[in-house]
Amino acid sequence: MSTLTANPDPTHAQAHGWRWAPWWVLAFVALWPAPGYAEGVMVLGALAAIVKLLLARFRGGMQLLSGPAWALTSVLFFAYWLPELFSAVDAADQARALKESLVDLRYLPFLWLVAAAVAGDRARRITFVGLGVIVGIWTIDALLQAGFGASPLFSGIDRIKHAISGHGMCPVQNLAQDRLSGVLGPCNLKLGLVLASLAPFALYAAARRFGAIGWIVASAAVGLVVLMAGSRASWITYGLVLLLSGWRLLGWKKLLGVFAFGAVVMAALVVFSPQVRDRIERTTQAVTADQEGVDVALSGRARIWGAATCMARQHPLNGVGARGFREQFGACDPEPEMPAAWGSGPALHAHQILLEILSETGAIGLLLWLAGAAMAWRAWRYASAAARERARPAMLALVVTVFPFNTHLAFYSTFWGGLTLMLAALYAGSLLARER
Repeated sequence: MSTLTANPDPTHAQAHGWRWAPWWVLAFVALWPAPGYAEGVMVLGALAAIVKLLLARFRGGMQLLSGPAWALTSVLFFAYWLPELFSAVDAADQARALKESLVDLRYLPFLWLVAAAVAGDRARRITFVGLGVIVGIWTIDALLQAGFGASPLFSGIDRIKHAISGHGMCPVQNLAQDRLSGVLGPCNLKLGLVLASLAPFALYAAARRFGAIGWIVASAAVGLVVLMAGSRASWITYGLVLLLSGWRLLGWKKLLGVFAFGAVVMAALVVFSPQVRDRIERTTQAVTADQEGVDVALSGRARIWGAATCMARQHPLNGVGARGFREQFGACDPEPEMPAAWGSGPALHAHQILLEILSETGAIGLLLWLAGAAMAWRAWRYASAAARERARPAMLALVVTVFPFNTHLAFYSTFWGGLTLMLAALYAGSLLARER
C-alpha cells in the first residue's frame, strides 16, 4: 500500500498549540494587496514556526501532521525548489541565483505550517471558509469599483499608506483604467487570476451554506468580476473551476444552463464594455491572422514563447536559471528589431508553465516538477472517499492554477510562487489529515 495513505489518529494540530495556524494563513492572503507586508508575515511566521515545527517533528511531531502529510508537503517543496537550485549552477548571474535559491528555503516551513492549518476538522473549516470569505469580500469590492469607479478597499489601503509614508500604493493612479483592478490596485493587475484560482473556496463555502442556489449566485458574482478584470488566462482558469465543481453539484444539464447564462453576460459586456470587447476581438484574430497577427492577438506571447524555446534548446539540461529569463531574452528574441507588444524592455518570464520550467530549469526541472505532480496524483488515487471530499476545494484550486494549456504568471516569482505553494500545502494537508 502507498506510504501516502493517512493513518487514523484523532490528534491534530490544535492539540499542540497550533490554533493560530489558520489565522496566520488567512492573514497572509488578506495582505496580498500589500505584497511587502504579506511576504513579511510569511517570513516572520515561518521563522517563528520553524523551531516549534522541528521540535514537534522530533518530539511527537507525528501528532502535528500525519507521516504522509509530512512526506507529501516536503516532496512538493523539493519538486519546486531543487530545479531552482540546479539551475543556479551555471546561471548567468550565479551568485544571485544561488542567493535566491537559499532564500526560497523559507518556503519549506511555510508549507508545513499551511498543512498544519488544515490538519484538523475545525482548523480546516476556518481556513477554507475564511478563504471563501476573503474572495467574497474582494468580489463585492470589485463590483463596487465597477459601479462607482473606485475600489473602497484599495482606496482605504492607499490612504493608510499615504498617511504612513507620504505616498500612495501606486504612483500612477490611472494605470488600470482599462481593467478592473479591485483591492490589488492599478499597479498590480492580478485580480482576475487571483480570484479565479481561489474561487473553489468561495463556491465550496456558498454551496455548503446555501446549496445549489448559493453556488450559482457566488459563481455569477465572481465570474462577472473575472470577466471585467480583463485577463483571458483567468477566463480559462475560472471556466475550469465552474466545469469541475459545477457538474458534481448541478449535473450536466443545469451546468450547461450556467455556461449559457455566462455567454449571454459576456455578449452583453462585449456591447457595453470596450475592454472586454477589445480582448474578445483580439482573441478571435488569433484564428484568422498571420503569424504577426497571432502574436498581436496573444499580446506578444508568441514572440516570448519563441524566445523560451530558444533558451530551452540552448540550455537543455538545467536551463538559464530560475528568474533568469529577462537576462537571456535579448539573445533569444526572434524579432529583436521589432517593437514589443508589451512595451519597452525584455520579457520577464515565459508566461506558460511548461516553457517557464524548460527555459529556466531545463529537463532536470521538468522531470522534478512531473515527479511532484505524480506524487500528488498518487496520494489522491490512494486516498479514501472522505479524504478526497475534504480536500476537493484545495485540489481544484491547485489543478486550475497549474493547468498547462493556459498562460501563467511566473511560478518562480515571490507572489505567484507563494500562492501556488500555499495551494499545494492546503491540498496535501487536507487530503492526508488524520482521520477520526
